[in-house]
Amino acid sequence: MSQRLEIICDVDIEQTAESFHAYAVPDGIDIRPGDRVILHDPPQVAFGQHVVCRCPATVLRAGPIDRAMTRLTSLLELTGLYEVGFDAKGAFV
Repeated sequence: MSQRLEIICDVDIEQTAESFHAYAVPDGIDIRPGDRVILHDPPQVAFGQHVVCRCPATVLRAGPIDRAMTRLTSLLELTGLYEVGFDAKGAFV
C-alpha cells in the first residue's frame, strides 16, 4: 500500500491566449518519480482567466517498483527526442 500524505499546494492556473498552464506545487515536500498528487476542489477556470490559490491535496507515494518503472520509462521516452533531426535545408527528417 502506498503512503498517503495530506498537504497544501500552491496552484497557478491560466487559460488565456497568452498562456495555457496549470501548476500545483506542494508545500513542504519533494515529489519523487512515480508519486501522484491529487488536488481536492481545484478552481474552475474559464477562458481568459488566471487564478492563483492554495488547495488541499493528497500525495500518493510510489513504491520502489513503481519508482523504478517511472525512471526507466522516462529514460526511454527521453531517448525518443534524440530521433528528431534536420537536413541541410532545415526541413524535418
